[in-house]
Amino acid sequence: MNGRRWERYRTPMNICVFLSAADLPERYTTPAREFAELVGKGGHTLVWGGSDVGLMKVVADGVQKNGGRLVGVSVEFLQDKARGNADEMIVAADLAERKAQLLARSDAVVIMVGGTGTLDEATEILELKKHGLHDKPVVLLNSAGFYDGLKEQFRRMEDEGFLPVPLTELVFFAEEPVGALAYLEESAGVQ
Repeated sequence: MNGRRWERYRTPMNICVFLSAADLPERYTTPAREFAELVGKGGHTLVWGGSDVGLMKVVADGVQKNGGRLVGVSVEFLQDKARGNADEMIVAADLAERKAQLLARSDAVVIMVGGTGTLDEATEILELKKHGLHDKPVVLLNSAGFYDGLKEQFRRMEDEGFLPVPLTELVFFAEEPVGALAYLEESAGVQ
């Protein structure tokens, strides 16, 4: 079966992406744009923080331009930055509710580059997975080696007995966008 025909039979996924709303250099925007194009072309839905600025806008634009759907979960104090033409936009009361909504509406999670908010989201998602409160595949997209230090820290946690489950069961580190999406689709049994 050729690739084009195969794509029609794929099961679309709702892919949550945690990432920065900052304007960032090309070493971060290029892989984010590539991942977004793959998501859109694959017929998947982006579930994201809903902002129409910075890297969040880059990813939303890429998904939408390539045929994917957009489900945003904004928060009351950031409502003025929410994307106006998303397929669906939910406004959460606070950040905790936003994270819960993002996870509840997704089949898989990708963590892209970001600051303290993204790190908070990443560690909460991994903590919930560690305790068996979800079993969704989680990928850290390590653009330009951004998460090399975090990967080293996680390995130390595992080596020194701080993780009750193998690191490979919690998170997959992808160096390239195509590897990130391939891992998610394989883990979720997308056909």
